[in-house]
Amino acid sequence: MSRPSNTGPSQRQLRVAEEVRHALAALFTRGEFRDPALAGQHITVTEVRASPDLRHMTAFLSNLGRDVTPEQFAALRRAGAYIRAEVARAVRLKYAPEMHFQPDTA
Repeated sequence: MSRPSNTGPSQRQLRVAEEVRHALAALFTRGEFRDPALAGQHITVTEVRASPDLRHMTAFLSNLGRDVTPEQFAALRRAGAYIRAEVARAVRLKYAPEMHFQPDTA
C-alpha cells in the first residue's frame, strides 16, 4: 500500500531519526573531534529528519543558543565520514545514513 506524499513522516522515520539524534548528541557531548573548529564546542542537536528510505538524515544544530558558524559547518562536512561511522555504530540500520547538517532557525 502506497502512502500519500502529504501525510508526513512515518513512525519508523520518526523513531530512527530520534535514535540518530541521540547518537549525534552523545557524539557531540564526548567531543572527540580533532578539528579545532569543533573541539571544545557545545553543539546541540535540536532535531533530525530522516528521508523515506532512511539513507539521508538532516540534523538541525545550534551552538548553545547561538548560530553554528560557517567554519563549524565546514568542519562537520570534513568530519562527515567519522560522524557517519559513529552513527552507524550506535544505530543499527541496513545502510549507514548520509548526514547533512543545517542551522536550527527556530
